[in-house]
Amino acid sequence: MQMKPSVEFHAKKTTIPDNGTSKPIMSQIWSKSGNCPSGTIPVRRVSREEISRASSPSQFGRKTHQRYSFLDNALEHKGNYNFTAETSNGGRPWRHSEAFAVALGFNYLGAQSDINVWNTPRVQNGDYSTGQIWLFNGIASTFESVEAGWMVNPSVFGDSRARLFTYWTDDAYDKTGCINLLCSGFVQITSRFALGAALDPVSHTNGDQYEIFVSIFLDPYTHNWWLTFGNNLMGYWPGNLFGLLQGSATAVQFGGQVHSPNVRKKPHTRTAMGSGEWASKLFKKACYHTNMRIKDFSLHIKYPQWLSEYADEYNCYSTKLHRDRPNSEPRFYFGGPGQNRRCP
Repeated sequence: MQMKPSVEFHAKKTTIPDNGTSKPIMSQIWSKSGNCPSGTIPVRRVSREEISRASSPSQFGRKTHQRYSFLDNALEHKGNYNFTAETSNGGRPWRHSEAFAVALGFNYLGAQSDINVWNTPRVQNGDYSTGQIWLFNGIASTFESVEAGWMVNPSVFGDSRARLFTYWTDDAYDKTGCINLLCSGFVQITSRFALGAALDPVSHTNGDQYEIFVSIFLDPYTHNWWLTFGNNLMGYWPGNLFGLLQGSATAVQFGGQVHSPNVRKKPHTRTAMGSGEWASKLFKKACYHTNMRIKDFSLHIKYPQWLSEYADEYNCYSTKLHRDRPNSEPRFYFGGPGQNRRCP
């Protein structure tokens, strides 16, 4: 068991002018009653009632199979990759709807961002909504990924609070991977933060804005992928879980996801993404990623050279890479209400 990375990962952040201030989330609700002893980790208790809400016990806390056609050509495209309905939707199951900014065309050894956190206003039964980072390698139907951020998932957690989550897969969510510690895979080392525990406080429209800092970096010696929330080194995904991801990722996504059997259907799901507001509403209304960084084989942590935006269902969930000032670094806004008059 590895207790710390073999190398130090230096975060690089900037101060971005905005219409107010954003604050880091430093605690979880459970920790107000105390912390775990040294040498132990907090593990959220899973009840029989929660498992019974899943379609089957084996599907509890698991995503459904997905296909990313752009991964087949990730190493061949640089700059503004033009997503089309044919390349993005060909063969993909209709259970995921995503809005994201993606970095392609290089080998990535890590990524990080500050993710604005909301208790999403509406998540229907059986659905979930996330704000997260993904790192991928592989081909469309059998890709490997490591993921982290916040999630609102009543089916797994029993309420509509935003909670920390991790995920991994080595076969495009077909038979491997799960949320947090519901299956073997992710190795947690911290006693300060609990995966699946509610975040507090969270952002409010026209009020205070709160963020979590999420970073995922590859240890070049052990090939483990290390996860950090804020200043807390959470743990790692062992390199032996993966094949191609032992060396690097070939795509990084920043954004959000809605999972529902009623995406791309009429009536569409009413589950919201982000804050539930359109990306065009900007700061204090829409959800965002900021201080987005990648690490490539130059070993520098830097803003991605190229970022492309995409939303599976732009009339339901949208994106906007926006600069408050011409010389300021952009925020990436994402989200939307789901079902509305443009998305019936």
